[in-house]
Amino acid sequence: MSAIRIDQLDVSYGHTRITHGISFDVAEGESFALVGESGSGKTTVLKAISGMAPQWSGAISVFGKPRGHGIDRGFARQCQMVFQDPYASLHPRKTIDATLSEPLAIHGFDKHGRRVEAAMDAVGLDRKFRFRFPHQLSGGQRQRVAIARALLSRPRILLMDEPFGALDEITRDRLNEELLRVWEETGTTILFVTHSIYEAAFLGQEVLLLAARPGRVRELVPVDLPSPRRIPVRETREFVDLAARLRRVLEAC
Repeated sequence: MSAIRIDQLDVSYGHTRITHGISFDVAEGESFALVGESGSGKTTVLKAISGMAPQWSGAISVFGKPRGHGIDRGFARQCQMVFQDPYASLHPRKTIDATLSEPLAIHGFDKHGRRVEAAMDAVGLDRKFRFRFPHQLSGGQRQRVAIARALLSRPRILLMDEPFGALDEITRDRLNEELLRVWEETGTTILFVTHSIYEAAFLGQEVLLLAARPGRVRELVPVDLPSPRRIPVRETREFVDLAARLRRVLEAC
């Protein structure tokens, strides 16, 4: 079953066409990566799915249900978005406990404290940070909180817009592994946007390569790597060959 189906998505801002005829399917429970240079419409695709893109044409369906324009509260419970800047979902004057308790209250879950601790455990965030504020955490820790917050409503789909792009390489690698572990344990469908070929190959079961200006589909590449994946897989011949193939396609765009 398709979790997300995009058919001939066109998005324009004024007289500027951002995407043209983008079509793809994301299977339920799949980790799917979108990769392309700046201007390829990666973030725009996520905004259209989530309801944050004001105008678009084509068709979007989620679990077989047509997706309209605008933000729908019922849809928001089953689909959450994680941004590149964690401050987009973290309030600077709220503790991590308050930040994580908020979506639980909104969606009617009880026993907030227990669920908050479980969410922190799931993303590898030490419970000692529970009553700290965002500015007291590192960039990687803040992004872990943002992911935990998105997972608390138990979404069926997680949209991720270059969430690790601003982090140092070591932290990024650790969070890549944490994300795969969470995905393996929860079965959440993930649509992950990145400009990194290596990140796309490591995280995705399929990688959709986009050409730029306007954004359009260049090629869909299946990823045939063993699971569970850990960072050392990047040193294998299979991974190196895959990354080289992805790079050749992007350079030809």
